[in-house]
Amino acid sequence: MRHARTMASAAKTAGVHHVVWSTLEDTRTTLPIDDDRMPVLQGKYNVPHFDGKEEADAAFHEAGVPTTFLRTAFYWENFIYFGAGPARGEDGVLALTMPMGDKRLPSMASEDIGKIAYGIFKRGDEFIGKTVSVAGEHLTGEQMAEKFSKALGEEVRYNAVDADTFRSFGFPGADEMGNMYQWKRDFEAEYVGARDLEVARSLDPELKDFDAWLAENASRVPIA
Repeated sequence: MRHARTMASAAKTAGVHHVVWSTLEDTRTTLPIDDDRMPVLQGKYNVPHFDGKEEADAAFHEAGVPTTFLRTAFYWENFIYFGAGPARGEDGVLALTMPMGDKRLPSMASEDIGKIAYGIFKRGDEFIGKTVSVAGEHLTGEQMAEKFSKALGEEVRYNAVDADTFRSFGFPGADEMGNMYQWKRDFEAEYVGARDLEVARSLDPELKDFDAWLAENASRVPIA
């Protein structure tokens, strides 16, 4: 919040003509924190890195800065850098573990975010004051596992655990990640529906799908 206020104030003072601000949905709009379906974090959030970002949008509204609010999606680079990729089980088989059930997870290559922002700037004032939500592809966990299997040359199973189990894994941020996945699962219609792939492709004609990303990056995904 402090960074957002600082940046909005600086942009206003400098007379910046157009800001693209990376943000996300406030999950409390669809799931009030007095709902008992998931634990409340930090006393007031469902998913802090989602909820706090939309809260921070207010800094740009209040400053009167010409802003496009860009909502992105799960980065496939999370499979490389944050341990979200397939892990080998006791039976020796790789498994992709997410509490998404059979729901689709909007996701994308991180490099496309900058290209989309550039596409927004190239369209002049068209998107000022608007929210643009993007992804590279909408895939279920089962579909991701199948694509991983082809790219890695060995079986990858989809391990669809429930959100409580995921939150219990105990790694730093497991509770927040579990809440994030659960919200995306339970509100798939809203989350997927906001992310029109054709809009993303119109802003970035080189937009990658998961197969294209895997062709370039599968060898970089750490496999234990």
